[in-house]
Amino acid sequence: MTHAPHSGQPDQTVLVTGGAGFIGTAISSGLAASFGRVVVVDNLHPQIHASGERPADLHASAELIRGDITDAGVWDSVLATVTPDVIIHLAAETGTGQSLEESTRHTMTNVVGTSQMLDALNRHKKLPRRIVLSSSRAVYGEGAWRHTGTDSLFYPGQRTSATLDQAQWDFADAEPTAMRADDVFPAPVSVYGATKLAQENVLLAWGKSYGVETAILRLQNVYGPGQSLINPYTGIMSLFCRMAKSGTSIPLYEDGEVRRDFILIDDVASALVAAATAPSVSDTPLDIGSGEFQTIGTAAAIIAGYYSAPAPHVTGQYRQGDVRHAWADVSAAQQVLGWTPQYNLEQGISRLARWIDSQADVQPA
Repeated sequence: MTHAPHSGQPDQTVLVTGGAGFIGTAISSGLAASFGRVVVVDNLHPQIHASGERPADLHASAELIRGDITDAGVWDSVLATVTPDVIIHLAAETGTGQSLEESTRHTMTNVVGTSQMLDALNRHKKLPRRIVLSSSRAVYGEGAWRHTGTDSLFYPGQRTSATLDQAQWDFADAEPTAMRADDVFPAPVSVYGATKLAQENVLLAWGKSYGVETAILRLQNVYGPGQSLINPYTGIMSLFCRMAKSGTSIPLYEDGEVRRDFILIDDVASALVAAATAPSVSDTPLDIGSGEFQTIGTAAAIIAGYYSAPAPHVTGQYRQGDVRHAWADVSAAQQVLGWTPQYNLEQGISRLARWIDSQADVQPA
């Protein structure tokens, strides 16, 4: 973990919503080293937590409160005994494709869950110094593209079923650009992305009204050890590993040339801890990625090679709500947080695959 040294907060309390999940458990040790008290609120949803028990990877000193953030009563109970100095807001429904079919579920958790938290903080007169939001690159949608041979940017908007059915994957005579909050405006093309942007706007408006600092981290594709192996919406890296491990050729959607920014959980954890402990933060969202993009074909080939599996194959299928290309310009995060990603794709895949291999009863994908 590399970031500028920040002083610990031994007399302060950090509250983490959704803190028993993949990212929450990964940051728990860093938070325990920086804060005197770590409180986690999580509903232990069965899509993520099959057993419903406390995750083994959650730091022993973290206090786990089981509850749903959309329930005002849960917040009343939590804030009766907890006075948070910093809140890290991770709790969210995250399935891009799933959000199209379960819009109410995603909106309730991501938007209403956020507003219930803010109302409760007001109700109990316990305003934190800072709220750190785990947001998503999904807020950008297809992002900004550049007309070939020019510096002219345009926003192509959502790809349609008609064009995708004809295998028109890219936008004609154009090149994609990196996602950068101070240069590319958000234009989500999924319900999930729309709810994450709503979270950002609600928190910023509320925070500026009450003098609460708001740090927004827009995460790219997070993967690594600890990722749920039972959640079908958890991401493609663990899915690809399980396929290759079982000797299956990995299927590639579209033409296999979809660009993604795969960032290892360790790098995401260090960014979030830095955002929680930095002396100051920026209102402008920070883009968190590996600092480079890869195609899904490249990622699949590395995974297939690790397991000596058959070569990946292109299917030409597509998924509604998926964007064509996505990667981050991390320069602002480096400047504001003193944070730099440490792991490249090969190192990350090796860590993920070794972890999957160590898990008992991993089912083929």
